[in-house]
Amino acid sequence: MALTVALAGDTMLGRGVAEALRRSPTPQTLFAAEVREALAEADLVMLNLECCVSDRGHRWPNPHKLFFFRAPPGAADVLAALGVDCVTLANNHALDYGFDALADTRTLLERAGVRTVGAGRDVLAARQFVVLEAGGVRLAVVAVTDHPEDYAATEEHPGVAWADLRAGMPAWLGALVARAAREADAVLVTAHWGPNMTSRPPAHVLAAVPHLLAAGATLVAGHSAHVFHGVGDRTIYDMGEFVDDYAVHPALRNDLGLLFLVTFDGPELARLAPVRLEAVPLALDFCHTRFAHGEEWEWIRERFTTACAELGTAVGERAGRLTVDWR
Repeated sequence: MALTVALAGDTMLGRGVAEALRRSPTPQTLFAAEVREALAEADLVMLNLECCVSDRGHRWPNPHKLFFFRAPPGAADVLAALGVDCVTLANNHALDYGFDALADTRTLLERAGVRTVGAGRDVLAARQFVVLEAGGVRLAVVAVTDHPEDYAATEEHPGVAWADLRAGMPAWLGALVARAAREADAVLVTAHWGPNMTSRPPAHVLAAVPHLLAAGATLVAGHSAHVFHGVGDRTIYDMGEFVDDYAVHPALRNDLGLLFLVTFDGPELARLAPVRLEAVPLALDFCHTRFAHGEEWEWIRERFTTACAELGTAVGERAGRLTVDWR
């Protein structure tokens, strides 16, 4: 009994990417053939959707917020055609254009066959996990974000599953992960945590991971930094970018990223565990992502190997991919 899950980080389909999608609403517009083929290797595909999908709404009234991202409605069908099974909306852009745009995002994606997690009509709905199935295997997905608090769902209004992880892991999150573990063969916790443009996970993220694993998480996969971080014990601390139109930091190189393929395995009638990770080096051109080559590939290898070594993880190589063995 085995399962391979493709995991991608921040997928921003607004602004310049939105304009590209309006001209040509196809997966080819965003991703080169080799990237699409790598996604097709997986039984399930999951990513962080760093925008809303709607043609309605107004900008969230926060005078300190600088960036607002909204994709056209057709983006939902593009994600479905790409093979995406589920997206997390627990992040700092799900409410960029208000409650109506969030409602459209969930409706359009679900209508296209893409599940959503991490946001909902109220706090109970926002905190619900989803269960994805492939080959008879059930994968529960729990999504949470540690920012911004003003996007948090409440009993009265829609929003995201917000947790103040800097104050420690809240009881509701531990209970949610534990319940997901009882109802599925494996549990993925996907967390939007920490500040942008950092090269390693902050202290509160490092502190949260053992609690998530102890609660029943099989794998933890983070995002938010716009830069990939290292891999630890069953944890991808930050997956970096997947597609966007962002300015490039000359030292952190947020235009170079990774697509992660994680294989879960285990004996029959037992919980699955992640046993192997393959990280596919990517180059993010303006609104289009392709495989990295040459000096790009070498930079990614050096950066990822060093970041993993800081977390006590050894990195190998196989067929142009970077590997971690969790057996």
